[in-house]
Amino acid sequence: MTLLTVTDIGVRFGNHQVLDHVNLILTRGEIVTIVGPNGSGKSTLLRVLVGAIEPDSGRVERAEGLRIGYVPQKLHVDQTMPITVRRFLDLPKRVGKEAADTALQAAGVAHVAATQMSDLSGGQFQRVLLARAILSEPDVLMLDEATQGLDQPGSAQFYQQIDAVRKTMGCAVLMVSHELHVVMSASDRVICLNGHVCCEGTPEVVSAAPAYRELFGSGTGGALALYRHDHDHRHDHSHDHVFEE
Repeated sequence: MTLLTVTDIGVRFGNHQVLDHVNLILTRGEIVTIVGPNGSGKSTLLRVLVGAIEPDSGRVERAEGLRIGYVPQKLHVDQTMPITVRRFLDLPKRVGKEAADTALQAAGVAHVAATQMSDLSGGQFQRVLLARAILSEPDVLMLDEATQGLDQPGSAQFYQQIDAVRKTMGCAVLMVSHELHVVMSASDRVICLNGHVCCEGTPEVVSAAPAYRELFGSGTGGALALYRHDHDHRHDHSHDHVFEE
């Protein structure tokens, strides 16, 4: 089932063309990751998809009644403000205990409901943001560099949690990520963006594409090796090691 169809999207900020004729189709149950250098328009594209930015050209078609859960790159919470995780989940509107408990369980942090937001580790904080996004029972879960600031094992565990959520909820996942090694093991499809779509396809296809190698260097073969290893050894976590570009 097609959830999102993006056709010839263009976004301009002043004299700068940020996105130019971008096309994208997202179907239920798949994990799609957008990669690209800084300033390539990755976050702008997500903002267009959630409706925060109106494109200058092109169109976005959403399935009827489409629900989107969004996990931001970062969220500032005043460290001096006493607020528990459970209270945080009630913002901006109150949710029932069962729904909150279910969301925290799905995000892998069922035990932190009574914890102060200021006392959470980086990984726990991101999982609470994930729980908040899950509360809406989304058809599409969007994540904008959601593992920024986490160490490599923390990032790998977070992406494993995302995969578990996808399987449980049957939603599509659209991620922006700079972690090429994780992208190759966690994605069904990769879109390489640099203002326009340079290449897209399975991790193997994109890794071999000249446009991808031009942006990220020939060393990305290491990411592909990890991708293959992960698919051959689903329970072997050796792909958690840092990939050096």
